[in-house]
Amino acid sequence: MNKVWRITDTGLRPPAQNFALNRALLEARQAGEIPSTLRFLRFTPSALLGYHQSAEQELNLDYCAAHGIAIQRRITGGGAIYMDETQLGWELYLTKRDLGSADMTVIARRICEAAARGISALGVEARYRPRNDIEVGGRKISGTGGAFDGEALMYQGTLLVEFDVEKMLRILRIPAEKLSDKAIASARERVVNLKELLGRVPEAAEVRGHIMEAFAGEFGVEFFAGDLTPPELRRYEAALTEIDSPGWVDLVKKPVSDMPILEAAQKFAGGLLRAAVSFDVEAKRVKQVWFTGDIFVNPRRTVNDLESTLKDIALERLESAVREFFAARQVDMLSLTPRDFVTVVNLAIARADRLSAPQGQDTAA
Repeated sequence: MNKVWRITDTGLRPPAQNFALNRALLEARQAGEIPSTLRFLRFTPSALLGYHQSAEQELNLDYCAAHGIAIQRRITGGGAIYMDETQLGWELYLTKRDLGSADMTVIARRICEAAARGISALGVEARYRPRNDIEVGGRKISGTGGAFDGEALMYQGTLLVEFDVEKMLRILRIPAEKLSDKAIASARERVVNLKELLGRVPEAAEVRGHIMEAFAGEFGVEFFAGDLTPPELRRYEAALTEIDSPGWVDLVKKPVSDMPILEAAQKFAGGLLRAAVSFDVEAKRVKQVWFTGDIFVNPRRTVNDLESTLKDIALERLESAVREFFAARQVDMLSLTPRDFVTVVNLAIARADRLSAPQGQDTAA
């Protein structure tokens, strides 16, 4: 006999409510108060910080204020993202017993491959791409991630239904060059939504049904529709009191000067290469790097994949990470070399010392 899991749809909500529900359902699953659950959700326009991030360092606060975009902090880590009504969220609240593993790499593959089958049932060919993305034709259509609380797991995914990546770029604190028409067009080439693929916006019930069926088949379960329970609602109200407050949003508050965006350019045999680096001065970590320039790289997505690889990496690991990245794939760069990428990043980071030097001094002298 199949196991029975619950399915619930909590609808369109402000971010504070969605995150309070995250905490409530995860705590309730850990306490054994609810069955394993598949939840669907949507957000009003929101700029969402990872738990450890500072809004001042990560977001374009003026843009968010001008466009009525709420700023909120997630209960999990990761980077800043934009969410709105054009994306459908799905979440699984499970236990290690449901999964048969505590290895997040194994878990991500299993859940994402199942979700990809559900998306494919809409009439597209979706595939899991490690570590935690789902793609169609090499273009991202869903991002995912998970977190444990004791024996319980919350695994989340977002599906792009009508989403336009330009809004994501504009809420972030990134170099102006990444907001040029050319850069936005390039970003749009790397993501795709269901409307573009299908030529229509699929009915929400159709999308939810296919994802539910995929998870039911993967885990050998049956789903029953269920509302939130009294224990969940009590936990939700307690969590909302904390999360729906300025104190929660400002839980981490660091000045921009502690994480400047540093830029450099260098002419190499393979062309002009530029790097803009968001650098944590105190921790000596590369938080994000953006490469542009007059260079040839094939496959085209290689540079974007390298940028993802270098997110939140210790400076001392930079060179080895770049070397390992290129050693693992076939890339045509003409005369450009992996070392060139390291060089231009280090040139940018060297500017941090000059920014912090007393007026009238130059540490590079």
